Amino acid sequence: MAESGEKEKIKWTTTVIISSSLKSYEVATALENRSHKIRYSDSVENGSIIFSLSGVAFLLMDAKECFTSAEEILLAKIEKFINIHRNSFLVLSAALHGLEEWKLMFRIQQRFLGSNLRILPVHNAVNAVNLMCTIAKIASKPYIGSICYRMITTKAYIVEQSPVWKTLQKIKLSSDSFNPN
Repeated sequence: MAESGEKEKIKWTTTVIISSSLKSYEVATALENRSHKIRYSDSVENGSIIFSLSGVAFLLMDAKECFTSAEEILLAKIEKFINIHRNSFLVLSAALHGLEEWKLMFRIQQRFLGSNLRILPVHNAVNAVNLMCTIAKIASKPYIGSICYRMITTKAYIVEQSPVWKTLQKIKLSSDSFNPN
């Protein structure tokens, strides 16, 4: 029991590449406060945050800014981002996700249906950082192996305890007793 308590106290840190355009934003400060190694870059897309060791990238956009910019420019920026990054997330920030914000997310989803883009609606910087760090953490190498093992074990347990599986086993046993071979 003491070991599991110690494991939870170990702080997860990684290198994060942040667009220089986000240098003065609350999200960058929140990531720095979590003791991540922060690297600012002018060569990444404006508004992007990349967890390189986890292989995930996030494009931060404010819903208000999306409404004021031309839709073609917005969609071109998103398309460029998802063409570069394999595991890409659009983090759409709004204080309240009302009807207009949901319509915006729906239009983006329709446009990029079947792509590797996932949309995360967030309300504030703390919410965004928590989501990004959770996703990046579970996608990182030490954790992904553990998660895969737990999923396989859980799947085996579910199948083993399934009433359908038990019925099939009974049918097999009863058919074996009538089999003359």
